[in-house]
Amino acid sequence: MSILGVNGALAGAYQYANRTQKTTTRGTSFTEQLQETGKSGGVSFAELATTKAAGTVTGQSFEEMMKGKYPEMKIHQVDASKIPSGIWCRTDFPFEKFFDDNVDYDEVVNWKPSGAAPAMNSKECQARYQSTFGKKSVLVPPALQEKMDNDPALAQKVANTVDAFIQQSQMPPRAVSVLISLDENGEIANWTTCTEGGFMGPSEKELRMLAERKREKEEKAAEYERIAEENAIKRKLREQQEDERYYKTSTAKKAVSAAAYTYEQNIMEAAGILK
Repeated sequence: MSILGVNGALAGAYQYANRTQKTTTRGTSFTEQLQETGKSGGVSFAELATTKAAGTVTGQSFEEMMKGKYPEMKIHQVDASKIPSGIWCRTDFPFEKFFDDNVDYDEVVNWKPSGAAPAMNSKECQARYQSTFGKKSVLVPPALQEKMDNDPALAQKVANTVDAFIQQSQMPPRAVSVLISLDENGEIANWTTCTEGGFMGPSEKELRMLAERKREKEEKAAEYERIAEENAIKRKLREQQEDERYYKTSTAKKAVSAAAYTYEQNIMEAAGILK
């Protein structure tokens, strides 16, 4: 495999990141932009979801839609969120294992580098890249699979996203292999693309964007937790205030009852009823 096209492949990655940044600025998500790209990329999944050889069918699963267009695609149900984003752009990360039918998920998901990454043009790396040529694979978290099983519309939306990414990766027309890792909401979390030029993963700019997105999600989660704690404290205070009011009201009633009883006793003694 030639290494001559590496600069072109990397330039494509930066161009893609810039395009994502621009669409984000005007309020269009990465997934929505990919879906727009995929609408002009041949047969749509809306058509695949409703038409099949002998007649019309509905409610196709994500796997049926993907393999209807990419019969050779491998789809693995595995939560790859444990793989740090920085690992995906390592030249020695064994991503090629995900293009096989049988994968030791623990081995790949928990893979750790043992030194400096080998050069991209090394025989070892080139052999691995060449072994993936033309292959496609998608990693689907079990949580997402369950959601898609119960929501055909979501399954089609995710299929559109994956298809649009593949279409984008093949522009201009070129031999390409694509590995896509989805998160539990159907968004593309990480990816690895291999072209004739070599290896391409998320750029530094894209990794920073992913880290920023993760930080924002964590901050929102922390804010929700803080609000929940404040609401819990407020509820506790209201309950205490209600208990205090009840206690005061109950005590006052008892005092009134006691005074009335004493008054009654005195009246009866004065009248000679009680001795």
